[in-house]
Amino acid sequence: MKVISRKSIVLSLIVCSFFSSARAQTNVTIPKHEIGFSLGMFIYQGDLTPESAGAFKTPGFAFNLFYNRLLSRSFSLRTNLAHGKIWADEANYDNPEWRKQRSFWFNARNTEISELLVWNILGNNYGERKIVSPYVFGGVGLASLHINRGWNNFNYDYFANDSAVLNGLAADSVHSLPGTIAVIPVGVGVRYSISNSLSIMAEASYRFTFNDYIDGFSQSSNPNTNDHYSNYSIGLIYTFGKKTDYDCPVMRY
Repeated sequence: MKVISRKSIVLSLIVCSFFSSARAQTNVTIPKHEIGFSLGMFIYQGDLTPESAGAFKTPGFAFNLFYNRLLSRSFSLRTNLAHGKIWADEANYDNPEWRKQRSFWFNARNTEISELLVWNILGNNYGERKIVSPYVFGGVGLASLHINRGWNNFNYDYFANDSAVLNGLAADSVHSLPGTIAVIPVGVGVRYSISNSLSIMAEASYRFTFNDYIDGFSQSSNPNTNDHYSNYSIGLIYTFGKKTDYDCPVMRY
């Protein structure tokens, strides 16, 4: 038994020495954690804008704070907190004419928490990343909305013969507004490492929702489609909590 034990110890020391030598040559490390923040804007997409990409005439300031738990070279799990303003005003649009005549508007303060799975396409979560690294992400979240809406410039004479709009507005005016809603964020991004611990990033993301009252209107506009919003931002990521690839255990005998 002593012979086997001694042989095991010698073999363990040889293996450990080999990997320690390889580690010294390659300096491979495994980062565990990342924190970051970004600044940008929320863009509303829904019944109160004719722009298919969203209401870029009325961007709302937004910021993100997040924590990444690196799971592998390719994947990480992000907890993301976003806060900002979503808004739109039909008075900004001259075409078609009925939008300015209707002049619905809304604004909403939005606080969103989400859990996202991030895929680093090049698989270089570990080690130096002094190249442009694209990534995609998706997940689930909750958005807490504080909505204000108005139709104070609504032209009743213009819509006098449009019972659908008038009846719809009457229904919308007594409909309760959502407080907390479920969202499905999906997006793409790109990052570049300034150093081993600091990266700059830019990303665009879209929120699918299951609610048509984010803008405060539905029956008087388009009750067949839900409202959505997107987020565009740039920011910084700090990587920390590194440990070596090959940590040899303490030998006890």
